[in-house]
Amino acid sequence: MDSLTQIVLGAAVGEAVLGKRVGNKAMFYGAIAGTIPDLDTIVGKFLDPLTAIEIHRGLSHSIIFSIVMAPLLGWLVSKIHKRAAATWKDWSWLFFWGLITHPLLDAHTTWGTQLFWPFDLRLAYQNIFVIDPLYTLPFLVFLILAMRLPKTSAKRKKYNRLGLIVSSGYMILTLILKGISYQKFTDALDAQHIEYASIDTRPAAFNTILWYANVDVGDAYLLGDYSFFDTKPISFKRVAKNKAALGNYKNSETVKRLAQIAEGWYAIEERNQDLFFNDLRFGVYDLEAENLKFVFSYQLVPNQYDELNMIEAERDPEAMKQVLSSLWSRVWGN
Repeated sequence: MDSLTQIVLGAAVGEAVLGKRVGNKAMFYGAIAGTIPDLDTIVGKFLDPLTAIEIHRGLSHSIIFSIVMAPLLGWLVSKIHKRAAATWKDWSWLFFWGLITHPLLDAHTTWGTQLFWPFDLRLAYQNIFVIDPLYTLPFLVFLILAMRLPKTSAKRKKYNRLGLIVSSGYMILTLILKGISYQKFTDALDAQHIEYASIDTRPAAFNTILWYANVDVGDAYLLGDYSFFDTKPISFKRVAKNKAALGNYKNSETVKRLAQIAEGWYAIEERNQDLFFNDLRFGVYDLEAENLKFVFSYQLVPNQYDELNMIEAERDPEAMKQVLSSLWSRVWGN
């Protein structure tokens, strides 16, 4: 999830593990631990764009990384704070939980995490958007309330615990909402006598009231949305897979790697004689638009080695303002 959420979670975990003994230092180092896994984005800046995408939420979001890094970071902090009422083992325990809860939270998003790296298995429950104010803001309020109290205060522990309980409770609620929305989509498909191979659902940006679905119907995908405030039946838009447009590049290494990243949910688009690889997992900017624009779209450019280079399509900041307005209206039903 977003950096602020991971900082809040890490700080709360640090407080729960060691706050009573070292006070706000536990929150501080817990927040650092909650940030460290996302440093893979910095590493990605020194790599080609495709490799950068592949490594994101990989090694640094794994159980192995947490196990290896926790004692190293714990040893370093124990040397910095020699007089603190905490041992190397205590600090290591704080860093382990701060590091491991980061990918455990990210696993609930659409991108997911390779928690069991080096195994090629990405956990992605897709029940919460990467930025969700209803998860983060109450959590942050409780953390601030706890931070302002002495480390021995019973209320400090209570506020921190409430933050963890409320945020975890909301996460459980999102799983329930995902289950209900999934049933709504499958009921709509059955009612319209649509046969499908698989279905993929996820929440829209910043909320868990509006949900999106991708439906594999063979040579095409059906895209649909559903708000819990809807009064009209769910309708679907058809998007051709159009993989034949790749021609001789259908077995390209670039296409294979992108297809693996997209977990098979992709369509090829021809635009002004250029080819674009659209990752369907993250949906479109506006499902009501006449010409659908996908959030993650990559231009495929032939190179001199009879291969394809990948260029991520640029986003239009002005168009995003309209998208947010449309999203707000759609949340409240059709």
